[in-house]
Amino acid sequence: MALHFYAAEFKTRKEQAIEKLKKRGLDGLLMFRQESMYYLTGYDSFGYVFFQCLYLGTNGHFMLLTRSPDLRQARHTSIIEDIRIWVDSADADPADQLKEILNEFECKEKRLGVEYDAYGLTAKNGKLLENALQGFCTLEDASDLVSQLRVVKSEAEMVYVRKAAELADHAYDEAYRLASAGADEGDILAAMQGIIFSGGGDYPGNEFIIGSGKDALLCRYKSGRRKLDAQDQLTLEWAAAYRHYHAAMMRTIPIGNATSRHQEMHKVCMDAMQACKAALRPGSPIGEVFDAYATACDAAGMREHRLNATGYSLGTTFAPNWMDWPMFYHANPVIAQPNMVFFLHMILMDSISNHAICFGHTVVVTATGCESLSDRSMDLIIK
Repeated sequence: MALHFYAAEFKTRKEQAIEKLKKRGLDGLLMFRQESMYYLTGYDSFGYVFFQCLYLGTNGHFMLLTRSPDLRQARHTSIIEDIRIWVDSADADPADQLKEILNEFECKEKRLGVEYDAYGLTAKNGKLLENALQGFCTLEDASDLVSQLRVVKSEAEMVYVRKAAELADHAYDEAYRLASAGADEGDILAAMQGIIFSGGGDYPGNEFIIGSGKDALLCRYKSGRRKLDAQDQLTLEWAAAYRHYHAAMMRTIPIGNATSRHQEMHKVCMDAMQACKAALRPGSPIGEVFDAYATACDAAGMREHRLNATGYSLGTTFAPNWMDWPMFYHANPVIAQPNMVFFLHMILMDSISNHAICFGHTVVVTATGCESLSDRSMDLIIK
């Protein structure tokens, strides 16, 4: 098997998940999030784009219901021994097959948790699930159960997180090497992703974000490439992934010249970053991190140019995005704990003057505060 962790690591995770199930009065968990499947068993696949369910009973039994292309995938990458296959057909209803299996496991009239908040459980499949299990057992939303376990990283996980951060730094170096007047955005993307693959990394949970000119103000990927002008601005947001563990970074690079507006916005971003890092400490609600960002921006007259969130947790996420739970926004009550990993991004977008300044990197909460996992400068470097 191609496992990324020792058996003892998976044993501890399963025991913790079962303990949470029992505390909630649940007899089992129906997982549709690929992140949960990977975390608890090592199962590595994008088969969640179809109906796919991993069951965990409080007796410790795992069962995966999936399609035939993922049979060998599960055998090769996971500790799952009980793998069931549903057959593709015009009238296939895998939820009915799941009901039969759950009946075999004596789940009738039991209480089962369901990961409703999952890209692997579409609205259509969710209806199939509820129709099949109506009157058979009680379903309860338990979308957060495994996510709460995943948010604090073990020492074994932190090895992969730090490797991802190292690869993210290498991608940063490639971007700065190529960013200059006349450079093609496609060449920059190719070099950044290439250095990550060469270092043993994986595809990230979503596309790298690149934009220049007016598109430097975008926070999402869009298709289409351009070459950088003699006077330009380039915004990049990327994440290196290693064994699916992500480390994200963000930078805006002035090309040819940094205007006074760039310099002003950069200072605010750096002040906000320092305030956010001071606020991110164990025992404090993470909503205070957003408040530090907002206070720094608003005091500098940047209220309309900032966002309503300033980062989020990172971990083993699968497509379509690398954002994980929880996020930095006002009044978020989640308490920071050591070995939580976050992406802190300081974003300012001035749509009036068409200026962007965005800086960010990955940090880990420590026993006394937080540690930056990137050692690259956040100075405003002009190319």
